[in-house]
Amino acid sequence: MAEATFDWPLCLSRVQRGDQAAARELVDRVRPVVSRIIRAHRPFRAAEEDLTQEIFLKIFRRLHQYQADAPLPHWVSRIAYSTCIDRLRSQRRRPELRRSDLSEAEGDCFDNTRCESTRHPGTAMDARELVGKLLDRLPPGDRFLLRMLDLQGHSIAEISQLTGLNPGLVKVRAFRARQKMQQLFARMEKPR
Repeated sequence: MAEATFDWPLCLSRVQRGDQAAARELVDRVRPVVSRIIRAHRPFRAAEEDLTQEIFLKIFRRLHQYQADAPLPHWVSRIAYSTCIDRLRSQRRRPELRRSDLSEAEGDCFDNTRCESTRHPGTAMDARELVGKLLDRLPPGDRFLLRMLDLQGHSIAEISQLTGLNPGLVKVRAFRARQKMQQLFARMEKPR
């Protein structure tokens, strides 16, 4: 069936009467819209399939609210977009990195760091990825300072010149940023 000739009102009325085949057809028709929005706005740590299910639950719960003043795919896209944005906002309010957010290799690196065990061949790359994830949890200014100073090897004077901050302030901010990063790392160590 071509999209232009698809009868949305008929499909919706069948869904509202409990027709499972119509519900599956509705999901199949709007899934590409939902998937495109999720891929563009997916929050960190959110599995795409979990977010897709949450969106479809909202769609079916609110189906009775659909007014037909806009095409159904547009209405669905607004629900998908607002769900993704809400998830992003909740993560910004509570930015944390959990042990479960790490890949297996990053988790092993984390365990090796805590236990000070012997190094393995891939540990340096895993450590870099772990540091990157921890840095991503810092505010942008802190992240910039630590990347410039510790990862790229710029001097305090160079950073001072680039940012316009006096060297003492660069040192203090870098020290505080490292403390925040250590706190994030320590939170990951605590069992839940």
